Amino acid sequence: MRKGTFMELCDLLSPALRHKTTKMRAALTVHKQVAIALWKLATPDSYQSVGNQFGVGKSTVGAAVMQVANTIKDLLLSRVVTLGNVQVIVDGFAAMGFPNCGGARDGTHIPILAPEHQAAEYINCKGYFSIALQALVDHKGHFTNINVGWPGKVHDARIFRNSGLFQKLQEGTFFPDQKITVGDVEMPIVILGDPAYPLMP
Repeated sequence: MRKGTFMELCDLLSPALRHKTTKMRAALTVHKQVAIALWKLATPDSYQSVGNQFGVGKSTVGAAVMQVANTIKDLLLSRVVTLGNVQVIVDGFAAMGFPNCGGARDGTHIPILAPEHQAAEYINCKGYFSIALQALVDHKGHFTNINVGWPGKVHDARIFRNSGLFQKLQEGTFFPDQKITVGDVEMPIVILGDPAYPLMP
């Protein structure tokens, strides 16, 4: 990460991460909290190792990671993961041979340690513990919608049917009502997906 990007991230997160120094201890700076979280998320290092790297305890590392991740989710996710200009996306997919396409959807599994409760629900079809992530991307591979948090055992079609994206598509509020004629059929904006996703209007 470039220094400018790091500084911008710190500035954006600062209102929620700034803590006051008390008589008991000095508060971690926003820069240090973000650096700790990014280091932990980017490396396979243990909490103890990251704590040693930054001169803090492993519980402080855990708290920083959770606070920074939750703050990014609350403050920045909707600014970064957004649909943007639909016509640019449709034109981009059309240039690749997919007319009137608004995105491509697929799922992946994020490996996790076995949870203490209901561990069997998190074993995916590949045999390891995971949380499912489904994403819709534009013609450049940029995220335009994500859904994460379902246990790894849950099928992609079920996750999709229970997503906010599915509800918006059913209501006709995610994409504009823009149809093209292919042969003699009017075709709305479509989403590409593998066979795990049902063929639907």
